[in-house]
Amino acid sequence: MKHPTIVLASFAACVFATATSRAGFVQPSFDPANFTPGAPIDNKFFPIIPGTTFRAEGDVTDPEDNSSGHEVDIDFVTSMTRNIGGVQARIVHSTVSLDGEQIEDTNDYYAQDKSGNVWYMGEDTKAFERDDEGNIVSTDTSGSWRTGVHGALPGFIMPANPTVGFQYIQEHAPQDGAEDQAEVVSLNESVTVPLGSFTNVLKTEETTPLEPGDVENKFYAAGVGPILVWENVENGVPLNRIATVSITRCSATRCHRRLCRGSHRCSR
Repeated sequence: MKHPTIVLASFAACVFATATSRAGFVQPSFDPANFTPGAPIDNKFFPIIPGTTFRAEGDVTDPEDNSSGHEVDIDFVTSMTRNIGGVQARIVHSTVSLDGEQIEDTNDYYAQDKSGNVWYMGEDTKAFERDDEGNIVSTDTSGSWRTGVHGALPGFIMPANPTVGFQYIQEHAPQDGAEDQAEVVSLNESVTVPLGSFTNVLKTEETTPLEPGDVENKFYAAGVGPILVWENVENGVPLNRIATVSITRCSATRCHRRLCRGSHRCSR
């Protein structure tokens, strides 16, 4: 595991106060003083509790070469934190597998401010290319970024009080090839996935100036979190649909080792 990047608090305080908007999308004003170290992330649409595993699956097609396969996404909320931009951020370990072979491995960093907004503080990501025998032949870390490094700015992954029409920047790290933005498009969707049936679901539309025309919709259920992703959406129809199939939470005694791997901040 890489050592955390050190960012001076004075740098964070002055740089993030001057953030600008991007074509109507709000760049949230970031101040490390608005965060409480160790605060839980309990936003009703994005609750991430240490020990929780989100599993999502779907049959997917590559829009470039029409190849297809079965994708499995696993997100595990660890008990570990890392200082990112002067804020204690929760580490969520995510993996993506296609037809049983892992193709991505990522640590995502999240933190919730005192108002209840959940911030995306950065990510360390690796994508693997494999040969015909399944051996890894190359690793791509492009898209990795952290708040305060190379001028990168954090954004909301989930606002405290989402309203239809609110547009916000999620990540702004142009030097690292990471620029995502989202808009809340609905608060009353009805969605059925293997996990269950949900009403009053929040729906967002995500885009990036790096790939104009690439549209993704995400659906969040109150008290649950992400339940469905639509990829490569055209005219409201997704090419790929990746649905949450299970959310499990282990007890402290049953998964203590996994939760606390590499950390000295855990308790039984």
